[in-house]
Amino acid sequence: MLFHIRMDVRLPQDMPAEQAATLKATEKARFQTLQSSGKWRHIWRIVGQYSNVSVFDVDSPTELHDLLLSLPLFPYMDIEVMPLCRHPSSLHEDDR
Repeated sequence: MLFHIRMDVRLPQDMPAEQAATLKATEKARFQTLQSSGKWRHIWRIVGQYSNVSVFDVDSPTELHDLLLSLPLFPYMDIEVMPLCRHPSSLHEDDR
């Protein structure tokens, strides 16, 4: 199942810079693990914002929920989830 996810990160203004840097590094490592596994298929930065648009490829909404909960930045994110299905006019057979 494919899901379009928008994530807006909102770190507290009073979070110490060292803590924020550690949290971001841990998040990057988790992202790279999920990307390598094929679960996090695409990510795009939204210009001028601490936000991204991503596509996840998971087996179920429950799996997506668990993956999102596993993100170190999850407590600081506003997340919007949209399920996707293949468009009949798509030329790409891997759009499922």
